[in-house]
Amino acid sequence: MTAVSDITHNKETAMRRRIPTATGFLALAVAMGMGQTGCSTAPAAVQATAPEQSSTQPTGYALMFQADPAWRGPVPRFDIDPSWPQAHENWLIGHTTALYGSKDGHMWMLQRPASVVDDEISTNWGSGVECCVPAPPVIEFDQAGKVVRSWGGLGGPRQGPDWPENEHGIFVDYKDNVWVAGNGDHDGQVLKFSKTGQLLLRIGRRRKDGEKPDSNDATVLFTATNAFVHPRTNEVFISDGYGHRRVIVFDADTGAYKRHWGAYGKRPDDSVPGIPSGKATTPPQQFSTVHSVRISNDDLVYVADRVNNRMQVFQLDGTFVKEQFIEPKTGGQGTVSDFAFSPDPEQQFLYSADGSNQHIWVLDRKTLQIIGKFGRRGRNAGQWHWMHTLAADAQGNLYTGEGNNAKRGQRFLFRGVSPSATN
Repeated sequence: MTAVSDITHNKETAMRRRIPTATGFLALAVAMGMGQTGCSTAPAAVQATAPEQSSTQPTGYALMFQADPAWRGPVPRFDIDPSWPQAHENWLIGHTTALYGSKDGHMWMLQRPASVVDDEISTNWGSGVECCVPAPPVIEFDQAGKVVRSWGGLGGPRQGPDWPENEHGIFVDYKDNVWVAGNGDHDGQVLKFSKTGQLLLRIGRRRKDGEKPDSNDATVLFTATNAFVHPRTNEVFISDGYGHRRVIVFDADTGAYKRHWGAYGKRPDDSVPGIPSGKATTPPQQFSTVHSVRISNDDLVYVADRVNNRMQVFQLDGTFVKEQFIEPKTGGQGTVSDFAFSPDPEQQFLYSADGSNQHIWVLDRKTLQIIGKFGRRGRNAGQWHWMHTLAADAQGNLYTGEGNNAKRGQRFLFRGVSPSATN
């Protein structure tokens, strides 16, 4: 494969938006009580107060947190940061399907250039129009929100011919390798790249026209959604996915198959009909859209079973541990899309993205007890139209990405932990 230079933008061409006037005003209005960033029947609504900012810190605006009435423990606090990200001045970001925070504090984004529509692209407006062009699929941002590098795309000289038809998941492992998953019509592979975009490994293969899902076939994935490499075992755990109903595990260096499992750690069964979101009367015995997988520091595997409105937790070998439902009667696309852990050694908090009700749910990670939620449906700062992904960085800040016609990422600045929801 022919190596080419990274697309880097560390110069003065990077945008210098500290606080955009319109968005900043909307967020400030929320913080002052002129708007509301959350809606809930929960009576305990508490507002975080941002600490005094230094000139080098991004400015944030206080975010309303709605605590669960049954919770009596500590509560994390966040501010909205409407200045993130500071992408290249001529780029347009499409569906932001995945985000992941690497160990150096940087945030990696996977987005879909093909989702940028014709009337957004400058070349479709005639000569002399200055902006804009679709951004590359993979973008690395530093803590200031500036672009460090970018790469990716179908048929790229370093990425090979197997780039996903429809970008979906991204993960950066402990060796700084970047894993990319796709959910296009023929996507049956997960790809491993170097940090600079050199293809290193392919797991699975492109699917054939008309190929049916087989959740017990280890040779092909079926619109896999995401991946996570566990450092202690050097295994990659793949959430697979839209077509298959399983978590599947491979050696992260060789791609050798290790094991797989379905809901409750059982062998998946594709013959069982799926149940529409919100319609189950008993806990479904099969996964339905395995949308994300994350592993905690204490070796527990967390699986987002999106359409079934739940998360399930397993041991590394697939032994079922427990589950938690989030708003189980909610219809639509489901309420558990993605996870992030707080970065403390115990990973005290589990954050869960709800792409139907448009909330971030906060849970006690070990017990899965619900602590509360923040955010609501909307287009302003601190709101979401189509939340798809959620990530945390090493400082505890949260990041979200939206699909459909929202097409953006947002950052929420971690402001510490209060002893309780009433403090």
